[in-house]
Amino acid sequence: MRCMYCGSLDSKVVDSRSTDDGTSIRRRRECLNCGKRFTTYEKVESVPIIVVKKDKSRQSFDRDKLERGILNACASRPVPLQTIDSMITEIESSLHNSLQREVSSEKIGEMVMDMLRDIDEVAYVRFASVYKQFKDIETFQEELKKLSEKRS
Repeated sequence: MRCMYCGSLDSKVVDSRSTDDGTSIRRRRECLNCGKRFTTYEKVESVPIIVVKKDKSRQSFDRDKLERGILNACASRPVPLQTIDSMITEIESSLHNSLQREVSSEKIGEMVMDMLRDIDEVAYVRFASVYKQFKDIETFQEELKKLSEKRS
């Protein structure tokens, strides 16, 4: 690792620990040339996930976009941010673990709805109304009826 102060390639690791979220390793290094210390982070390189949209266009998976959609559905609801973050992390991990480079937006939407159904039914209906593009009140009522049947 190149020293950010003198440019030397000779350094030693003084301390190494996992970051709080467990996704990378923080290393404190000391330059063997100038003696100054600096921090580096080591992270697993992941293969990008490509989302295939309904119109067959493709774009990179965007965690922030998914978070915005879920936050909108959960607005003014008693859903802790930690729960939403855990949900997004679980979806993202599931997508990476599937080893598929491309995933349909429909699959991601279904994963979100399955999780929201168990977390908050109002947030579920809000998300479903946008995701499924409810056109009229009858479609909305059908979804509420399905939700009631699953609850009982």
